[in-house]
Amino acid sequence: ADGLRRAMATFRKTGTIHTFEQKMIGGMVERGYDADFAERCFHQIEGFGDYGFPESHAASFALLVYVSAWLKCYYPDIFAAALLNSQPMGFYAPAQIVRDARDHGVEVRGPDINHSDWDHTLELIEENGTLSHRERVANEREPGEGLMPRPTHALRLGLRQVKGLKEEAGQAIAASREGGYASAGELWRRARVTTAALTVLADADAFGSLGLDRRGALWAIRALGHNGRETAQGLPLFAAADDRHATPAEDSEPAVNLPAESDGEAVANDYTTLRLSLKNHPLTLLRPLMDGLGVIRNETLTDRANGAAVTVAGLVLVRQRPSSANGVIFITLEDDSGVANVIVWPDAFVRFRKVVLAARLLRIDGTLQREGIVTHVIAKRIVDMSAELDALGTGEALDPHSFSNQVAPADEVKSGGGSDGRQSLPRRRLPTANPVRHPRNNHIRIASRDFH
Repeated sequence: ADGLRRAMATFRKTGTIHTFEQKMIGGMVERGYDADFAERCFHQIEGFGDYGFPESHAASFALLVYVSAWLKCYYPDIFAAALLNSQPMGFYAPAQIVRDARDHGVEVRGPDINHSDWDHTLELIEENGTLSHRERVANEREPGEGLMPRPTHALRLGLRQVKGLKEEAGQAIAASREGGYASAGELWRRARVTTAALTVLADADAFGSLGLDRRGALWAIRALGHNGRETAQGLPLFAAADDRHATPAEDSEPAVNLPAESDGEAVANDYTTLRLSLKNHPLTLLRPLMDGLGVIRNETLTDRANGAAVTVAGLVLVRQRPSSANGVIFITLEDDSGVANVIVWPDAFVRFRKVVLAARLLRIDGTLQREGIVTHVIAKRIVDMSAELDALGTGEALDPHSFSNQVAPADEVKSGGGSDGRQSLPRRRLPTANPVRHPRNNHIRIASRDFH
């Protein structure tokens, strides 16, 4: 009986229920049941084995999907916080969860030493506050369109989102925060964390409540490291001393005029430390360049006709190569307006294999396949534009005219197209060194989810 139950509950292309046919029917006949009735009973069980497993799983997942969709619809702030606190998990990275929450009207606030716990939390939105993104979108809708309830909370990113910060330090900062921190030195003494931990927080731009930007906070922390009050183990030598023993001079350095971060540097630093940015999307900064190359916004794909030739670009979020897809690659690209789903057929994958597998920013020339609101771009040509992401971190502006018509000697052709007739994208000269630029030259690192 248990063997039959296991055979019924396991979904296989070639089941094992048939091995129980004679034993079950024979046993029922021996106990006085009619042979025809016994056969009908077995065939009912045999039929259930063909669909019962997938049906039960479909029903179970449908319930989860319904509950999740309901929560996301009516409580997008709470839903996003719960997903982020459950990381690492699932299909999407924190950057995409945050992006989707903001698209659905949730105000997202960055990590801050005076407001963030270790986990992501919710902060009540004041009624007299400014219009949220969701409210602005609602005001632009046509009369009569249904509106979802306005989120009542802002999502405060937790210190767990800061790359390189240990949980012990994050918990200590939250536990010692009663009354708030007035300076980096006060945080250092009260929470008893190392200057290395403070530097990680400064890199993540987590000192905004003190009126310090990223570079201002790093300068303030440098003062703590230079006054000789920290041991080789990184523990404050005077951590047990009362705060009244500290003087303002101990927490300050001479006033300096620090160069401001460019928008590109700010986004690059955010991605390096938080794996996301609340300031700008990288494609927002690259939009003038993309417009010059004929790249359309992903949100406009539903307005294009089926079969239209399109050029899209975006950060690579997901690469999938299902075993059942016969070598087809599915790529999800994100720009500053939405996502685009790209299909790479096997022959295109052979030609662009290295780019498909390694690029962080892709430009796709292809054909639109559209059925209702479901859209896909069939890739014909794939261009790696990751260098443009790297250039954002240099602080130099990009424009379509920054491309050079020169090609490297190692290119397969000096001009024109390759052996298969494809045109080569002119290479852009890399930005020259800027002597007033901050010495750290961060690159935007996109952690795609790859399923090969």
